[in-house]
Amino acid sequence: MSEYDDLFDDEDDGLVSTGKIADDPSIIRKNFDSDLQNKFEFYSYRNAADILANSFPEQFSDIVQALRNMDITGEMIRRPGGSKGPIAKHIDTLFDEDWVETRITADLHVKLLHAKRTKVSPVLREYSREGYLDGHRIDFVKGRVALDLEWNSKDQTYDRDLYAFSAFYEAGAVDVGVIITRGFSLDNGFFRSLGKVLKKDGTDGPQDVYRKFGASTTWMGKLLYRLDAGRNGGCPVLAIGITPNGIKLNL
Repeated sequence: MSEYDDLFDDEDDGLVSTGKIADDPSIIRKNFDSDLQNKFEFYSYRNAADILANSFPEQFSDIVQALRNMDITGEMIRRPGGSKGPIAKHIDTLFDEDWVETRITADLHVKLLHAKRTKVSPVLREYSREGYLDGHRIDFVKGRVALDLEWNSKDQTYDRDLYAFSAFYEAGAVDVGVIITRGFSLDNGFFRSLGKVLKKDGTDGPQDVYRKFGASTTWMGKLLYRLDAGRNGGCPVLAIGITPNGIKLNL
């Protein structure tokens, strides 16, 4: 039996990880107070925690404050979602207007030069590739720090996020990325304890809450698998997982 078998009941591809190549946990203890470590799981890749805390203290302070102000309730989880559910809307309120949803686009100008740099014609050929980078979006960008939230999407969404982080990073637009998602301990047992999904009138509906949160949706094991596989390219990434200690149950 896999160590993940008790997390979810539905069929899964098994592509999960506990962060095999993440930075040493001491980097988290050094940068995050114990109250935050009690409410959230932290995994740093490529020294992301140090880069964020030391090179971008303003953005780091914003993120720490947002984590402390996060006020997710059991009722929010039980409410039906939509294009943007109640939790995503709540997270939006935690970051001020300096954190902007951002899209990157870039053209590539290429020059082929004579290896010996002759005076006659050093440029053999040059051309531009328009739209070399285009369409990559990140939920929140402030300065050179990028942040995305993934609460309950298909787990392939992480590939899109990490590819966007890599594109921004390789273009020199950001130096570090942060993803906030569901932690390991937000498992089937937790979601089963929430009962039924609420109808619009606030009464219990027919669907069990845990049915909305399958193994192939966005949770920490799926994210760390991709980070261990290097899908963030060279971009340092801090993964933050929401745990039951960070959720107010008002059942």
